[in-house]
Amino acid sequence: MIEDPGCQQLVGYKTVIDRADGSCLVALDLQPQHLNRHGILHGGIAATLLDVVCGNTASQFFDPENHAALVTVSLTLSYVAAGRSGEVRARARVTGGGASIAHVFGELVDADDRVLTTATGVFKRLRK
Repeated sequence: MIEDPGCQQLVGYKTVIDRADGSCLVALDLQPQHLNRHGILHGGIAATLLDVVCGNTASQFFDPENHAALVTVSLTLSYVAAGRSGEVRARARVTGGGASIAHVFGELVDADDRVLTTATGVFKRLRK
């Protein structure tokens, strides 16, 4: 589990990385502060969860032992369905890349595994 004192604590999501296979899962129990004025999951929260899961998945792709530092180059979202309550989970997989760029596909699903949002992202590894 990753503990991040910034955005993670503000939003309230949990991030778990499986070092064995490089997979990442981000979960959030929806609360009133995560919803928009229509009572559905705010698009910005969905984007945050997908950026986190895709970025951590890319980081594991680059360096599974040391969690490589990186930045998001681009993140494109498609909002498919509305989330209203319960837990949502974000998962991702690398679809291509090389030494410094990773292409990642992610999806946010509800407790019934219904896709709420999809994402494609490009992430760049930072070198010291």
